[in-house]
Amino acid sequence: MKVGIAGAAGRMGRALIGAVQDREGLELAAAVDAPGSSLIGADAGELAGLGSLGVAVTDSLEKVIADLDVVIDFTLPEATERHAQVCREAGCRMVVGTTGMTDMQVGHLRTAARDIALCYAANYSVGVTLCLKLLETAAGVLGDEVDVEVIEAHHRHKIDAPSGTALAMGRVVADTLGRDLADCAVYGREGRTGERDRKTIGFETIRAGDIVGEHTVLFAGEGERVEISHKASSRMNFARGAVRAAAWLAERKPGLYDMQDVLGLRGRGS
Repeated sequence: MKVGIAGAAGRMGRALIGAVQDREGLELAAAVDAPGSSLIGADAGELAGLGSLGVAVTDSLEKVIADLDVVIDFTLPEATERHAQVCREAGCRMVVGTTGMTDMQVGHLRTAARDIALCYAANYSVGVTLCLKLLETAAGVLGDEVDVEVIEAHHRHKIDAPSGTALAMGRVVADTLGRDLADCAVYGREGRTGERDRKTIGFETIRAGDIVGEHTVLFAGEGERVEISHKASSRMNFARGAVRAAAWLAERKPGLYDMQDVLGLRGRGS
């Protein structure tokens, strides 16, 4: 299965290159980065610290799409939206890990998924995907008897907040409790806020240093609290999950999937 990496020169892109090389049955066939990047023309393997792989970084997915079976895209929302259309026209599968996408941009992914198999997830860590399932269970058991807060921390270079994973966690809890996250989310607090409304879901964001990614959902009641946490120490967790999703898509019909589908958790335990 021939794989192309979009955003190949970034931190995740380099991890993805390594993860593809480690996965039997997958071949790195293309590496794409933003036009104007100083790394256009560089060997993708050398960027990832693997030595030469004979795959030069190019500035356009259109130039290489005909040679690919699947594209793994961890870029920016505008680029992902464009790449989804390119993949749709070429009949190429796609794995998307880009965060910060608007509802309209996610809608474009849904449209592309009518014609191609497309996996879209806020986080490709197996552990995070398991946490999402645990959150559904916890919210269902604890119900409206607790206050819910989502706390997340990432490196200083991350440009969107809250993280896509934090929002996904909040959305799972809100959906389980029959709430609309758009109405009940509170993004930070300042000044004289008054007593907390139990129906809200709070989000706290930390951006500092080189933190790879940490998420905790706090269910706080009277006399006790439950915390479900995930802490990542390496981007390879996310990269391996995304590559696992790419391999899984090989046998899938057109449609929009996520990591719960990839791991066989859809509907399990609910």
